[in-house]
Amino acid sequence: MIFFISNVKLPTVNNAVASTDTDRFSKMSNNSPILEFKSGSFSVPILILFTDDLKAIGQQLQEKVDLAPEFFKNSPLIFDVQELNKQGYPVNIPVLVEIIRQSGLLPTGIRGGNAQQNKAALELLIPVYSVHIGTTPPDTQKQKNITPEPIVDVSTATTTLITRPIRSGQRIYASGDLVVLAPVSAGAEIMSEGNIHIYNTLRGRALAGVQGNTDARIFCSDLQAELISIAGNYKISEDISSTVGKKSVQVYLQGHTLIIQDIV
Repeated sequence: MIFFISNVKLPTVNNAVASTDTDRFSKMSNNSPILEFKSGSFSVPILILFTDDLKAIGQQLQEKVDLAPEFFKNSPLIFDVQELNKQGYPVNIPVLVEIIRQSGLLPTGIRGGNAQQNKAALELLIPVYSVHIGTTPPDTQKQKNITPEPIVDVSTATTTLITRPIRSGQRIYASGDLVVLAPVSAGAEIMSEGNIHIYNTLRGRALAGVQGNTDARIFCSDLQAELISIAGNYKISEDISSTVGKKSVQVYLQGHTLIIQDIV
């Protein structure tokens, strides 16, 4: 890699200072890593499109954002065009990306695109996510006739207990179940790979089964949430009926629909 610097006035330093900085950098290089890559899991909204009417998309997207502005503000977003391609609807990727950005969201990926759409996304520095479309690969079909041995998970999923209020801007992630005894403020986000129990008021966002566990549930003593989600299926405050608001409820998944039910 070559860097060209022109018309830049560099500050002068004496030899003593330069020597000290060089020694410090040398020690840091020998003893400490400069950087490190680690894998991680994050919850990112996915926008699935069913029409190529960009005007309608922009209008409805803005309406959704206005319902929960703190949740969607500068939120990363993956847009999925698989359904459009199935129906043969063309879509202008650069214009779509601009519409998403105008709503205050940050497009960070495209899913289900064809070669032309993926190329357009990459030119905008937007990553491409693969999605399996069409028939099952032959290798997979052969494997269907083989009955695998059952896998027993011997690891113990721990339960995370939170006793202090979760304030706006805070995010909590639990690899097992999550139990919260204090209020969850608006603008806060709690996530769990298992169930979520909130024995207090939920005003923020609660996402259970974030790794795809469709059997996960949310139990809440006082539901006033900005958003609730199980295995990626979610409802925002507008979609939550007032008949279950400010009540003790349980939330579970039935098909792809979230069911909110009173706890008697």
